Amino acid sequence: MNRFDLVIFGAGSTAFAAALRAQELGKTSVMIEERTLGGTCANRGCLPSKNLIEAARIVHEAQNPRYPGLVGAALGVDFATLVKQKDEIVQAYRERKYRSLLGGHISVVNGHAEFIDARTVEVSGSQLTGEAIIIATGSRPRIPRIRGLDRVPFLTSDLLTSGEGMELTELPSSLLIVGGGYIALELGQMFRRFGSEVTILERSDRLLPHGYEPELGSAIEEMFKREGVHVLTSSHIDAVRVDGNQVVATVVANGVQRELRAEKLLIAVGRQPNSDGIRVEQAGVELGTDGSIVVDANLRTNVKHIFAAGDVVGSSVGSQMATPVGSQDGGIAAQNALTGDPLRAVNHRVVPRAIFIDPPAAIVGINEAEAVAEGRACWCNTIPLSLVPRAGAVRESSGFVKMVADANTDEVLGVTMVGAGAPEVIHEAAMGLRFHAKLRDFIDLLHVYPTMAEGLKIVALSRFKDPARLSCCAE
Repeated sequence: MNRFDLVIFGAGSTAFAAALRAQELGKTSVMIEERTLGGTCANRGCLPSKNLIEAARIVHEAQNPRYPGLVGAALGVDFATLVKQKDEIVQAYRERKYRSLLGGHISVVNGHAEFIDARTVEVSGSQLTGEAIIIATGSRPRIPRIRGLDRVPFLTSDLLTSGEGMELTELPSSLLIVGGGYIALELGQMFRRFGSEVTILERSDRLLPHGYEPELGSAIEEMFKREGVHVLTSSHIDAVRVDGNQVVATVVANGVQRELRAEKLLIAVGRQPNSDGIRVEQAGVELGTDGSIVVDANLRTNVKHIFAAGDVVGSSVGSQMATPVGSQDGGIAAQNALTGDPLRAVNHRVVPRAIFIDPPAAIVGINEAEAVAEGRACWCNTIPLSLVPRAGAVRESSGFVKMVADANTDEVLGVTMVGAGAPEVIHEAAMGLRFHAKLRDFIDLLHVYPTMAEGLKIVALSRFKDPARLSCCAE
């Protein structure tokens, strides 16, 4: 059978969400995948990185206990065995959450897909036809133009992949990371904790330069310096070359040229949509200047029966490159593609995010600069985590909580938190933003004592009084 109700480019989380929704609607679908079933998140992104990041945290905690009276102990690191157990978890997850769902109305075809026309797709010499089509090809690491890079072996975030030749199975003695975004930070701290010498180069004057509160990058830089991660901001690589078993980078840092050497070079400067190579021009689909698929609020492209969702749409309609965004939108795209009017619009107003460094960071809503750019009168305040009782009790007071609110209405517009439990706490803030909560809503909500979530209540209280001069749980 080569005719389906829905043809889907890709077989990652977005594609599977679309296929499952199609099945619920009694429709047939086929996913086309040229790499590994499950896409980036399951195979080389979220799942494997968080597995190894947690292992690195255990190593660090053992060596650096926070409590006086506890004596540190060095844990041996067998990196090859860590990689093996990571692969086992990835493979089991892939079987349970992806492969086991195939069959019935859902098919998958392996191979490279290209449009022949607006309704026909060619895969390895075969043609598939769909009444509707969804492009869910995801994204890949973006590779910058650096002189000599085409002659130098380098790593990308795909180093965490499973069962592919680019997988890193030996711990490098030293690592030079180009980029200061969340992927660079997560991997940089992880490798440092496993024992690698790590240097991070960021072209901007701070880590996390785009879309984050400036306090966040500064806090992480200080944290990394304490752990021995070398951070060079206002720096860029002019050229790279190989010298023996090392990569040599000519770096301009704060206007001064120098050479840096490392066993491995990791490029982590962001991701780009996988829209090239599938011949979207044959279908007449419009692309943005960044290569993303342009969609409307219903995830429909300029071609009526072709939709797109996930990383491949970039920032269209406020989307973000995040697995839960793609998964939710994949289902919406399939619903719209297969049922027609009334179409459901996506809503990307509230998208919580986390950076799995240690202590972790989490963000939801807009930051102070964005609030000001919107013309809002901004009440924005930051409290140190030392004001949160739980943080002091467990001797983990490094970090802060920042809240952005409309000074006229007191509606909370955004929250940034760095500290233990931040990726869990941020969901309270996200739910608040979803229902347009105000500062008093966070203050009046009873919080378990002592918890890190109290930080949201305390920072909201700082609008009205000095939180440093309150007794336990007082308002």
